[in-house]
Amino acid sequence: MKRSVFFIFLMLNCSAITFGQSSATPLIFDTDIGNDCDDVLAMGVIHALQSRGHCRLIAVTITKDHDQCAALTDAINTFYGRGDIPIGVCRSGVTPQQSRFTGMVTDQDNGRDRYPHNLRSGKDAPDAVAVLRKALAAEADGSVVIAQVGFSNNLANLLKSPSDDISPLSGLELAQQKVKLLSVMAGAFTAINGTEHLEYNVVEDIASAKILAAEWPTQIVYSGFEIGLAVPYPATSIEQDYNYVLHHPLKVAYLLYEPPPHNRPTWDLTSVLYAVLPERGFFGLSGPGIVTVDDRGATTHVATDTGLHRYLTLTNDQQIRVTEALVQLSSEPPRSVVPHK
Repeated sequence: MKRSVFFIFLMLNCSAITFGQSSATPLIFDTDIGNDCDDVLAMGVIHALQSRGHCRLIAVTITKDHDQCAALTDAINTFYGRGDIPIGVCRSGVTPQQSRFTGMVTDQDNGRDRYPHNLRSGKDAPDAVAVLRKALAAEADGSVVIAQVGFSNNLANLLKSPSDDISPLSGLELAQQKVKLLSVMAGAFTAINGTEHLEYNVVEDIASAKILAAEWPTQIVYSGFEIGLAVPYPATSIEQDYNYVLHHPLKVAYLLYEPPPHNRPTWDLTSVLYAVLPERGFFGLSGPGIVTVDDRGATTHVATDTGLHRYLTLTNDQQIRVTEALVQLSSEPPRSVVPHK
């Protein structure tokens, strides 16, 4: 009898897992990993959400032009048991400087990679636009969600791309046909301490941010600077929740970025959380409108019923809920990890 109950339980769980994987949202993560540690924590959130069956990471494209970014991305994906995820890079010249933490990817123990990875350098990675086109072309119409948490250069270049052997559609047509939602960490829609804020992801590549706002053909939801600022990641979680392995890439990146203790804003994590779970009530939304980017990099949202652009809002209660969700997700161990003793 006990064995029969066990097999029923096993079959039900296998069915649930299969259903979760087949219904998971295909997700593209477009990131400037290396410029801040929140990109790394956002990857932890993505992998936890994939393990729970909510999303399926189909590609990572990088908007910071430095060769170590691709290698570290591959190392993080490999840590979570998904080292086969396609990675594409830009060659834009945007923020080419050395990161505070991507050098960790070269760390070794007894001649072996501390953080195993196959992609050794961005020089060996394909162009981001080709990876985006291939990822989009392979998915069902209206199914793909993109979380862009860096600069807009990759997506702006996608819009300019012509038909090719990957797809007879132009990049604009692929985006219009395949993308359900673009969740963007960019801009600022509330004054910070009474002062206008010119947000980094926009200011570093204003031309691309303008193209994205003016030409992207589907719904865009912006997570403004004020959202991540209102949800600082607690230093106690970094200190206590990642110790199940001796060298955790997320914890190490966080500590290398800035010596502890510090509560780093969760800018990129909020954009990912909304992208994958938009109906869970973690955030509020502005009304529809149109976002414009001026020559200084300032973002303005003008309300209009026909606009495709909204931005996230956050109540005090949501701030508490989002903080807890991000801590639990980003620190969730990979399914295959062997705990450190």
